[in-house]
Amino acid sequence: MTDQPTPDSSIAFQGEPGAYSHLACRNAYPGMQPLPCATFEDTFAAVREGRARYAMIPIDNSVAGRVADVHHLMPYAGLHIIAEHFERISHHLLAVPGATLATIKSVKSHVHALGQCRNLIRELGLKVIVGTDTAGAAAELAERQDPTMAAIASELAAEAYGLVSLKAGIEDAEHNTTRFVVLAREALEPNPNQPCVTTFVFRVRNVAAALYKALGGFATNGINMTRLESYMVGGEFAATQFYADVEGHPTQRNLRLALEELDFFSHEVRILGVYPRHPFRMKQQGGGQ
Repeated sequence: MTDQPTPDSSIAFQGEPGAYSHLACRNAYPGMQPLPCATFEDTFAAVREGRARYAMIPIDNSVAGRVADVHHLMPYAGLHIIAEHFERISHHLLAVPGATLATIKSVKSHVHALGQCRNLIRELGLKVIVGTDTAGAAAELAERQDPTMAAIASELAAEAYGLVSLKAGIEDAEHNTTRFVVLAREALEPNPNQPCVTTFVFRVRNVAAALYKALGGFATNGINMTRLESYMVGGEFAATQFYADVEGHPTQRNLRLALEELDFFSHEVRILGVYPRHPFRMKQQGGGQ
C-alpha cells in the first residue's frame, strides 16, 4: 500500500496535471507532492486551510506579461511570499501516438501559448482553437484520440496524458520565462545580509504628485525597484493600488527609510513577503539584460 502524501509534503498549484505550474512545482520542490486546484482561490485556500504546505503561483511571463487576477487576489489570501522561482517555458506540439506533422490540421491551447507559437502555427497552416489552459487541451486531445488535432503544452503534459511530442521548443521567443512566487501560512525571516526581495502593495493618498513623492524615498536611498504595477480596486477609477518588488530587506536602514517615506504618502502599505533573491536575477544582470 502506497503512503498518501501529507499536507506538509504537498504544494498546491492552479491547473490540471501537466500544467506549467505543475512543472514549476516539480522542478523547484522535487521532494513534494503537487496538488492540482481548479482556481487561484482554491490554491490559496489549500494552503490557508492546511491541505498543502506551499502554493506555487505564476506572477508574470516575459512574453505575455502579468497573469490576470493574481494581483487582486494575493494581497487578501492571508498568506506570505517565501520564495520566487523562474521557469523557462518550453512549448511542445503534442499529438496522439501515430499522428504526424502531416496529419494534424488544428491546434488547441491557452490563448497565451498559442500567441507564443505563432511562427510554427503559421508555418504548418493550423486552425487555432483557444482552450482554457495548456494541460486541459492536452487532456482533451488524449480523450478524443484525434490524429488531426494537436495541443501546445509542456513535456510533462505529454507524459501525464500519454501523448507524443512532434516538435519541441516551438515558442517564438527564446527568453520565454514565467516568474512564480511561493506562498506559505507563515512569513519567512531570511538573512538580511543575503540578497533579498521585498514585495508589497500600497495605495497613495489622493493628493497632487503623491506617487512621485511616495517613490522618492526609494531613489534617494538607493533602492532598486524591479517591478511597479498599478491596477484598479473596487471598480473605482480613482482607487489605484500598486504592486512593487524592491531589492533589499526591510531591516536594512536604506529600505526602512524608503518604506517610512512611502507610508507617509500612502493610505496603506502591506508587505506580502520578504524572501531570498533567486539566482536567475543575478544571471540576467550579469548578462546585461
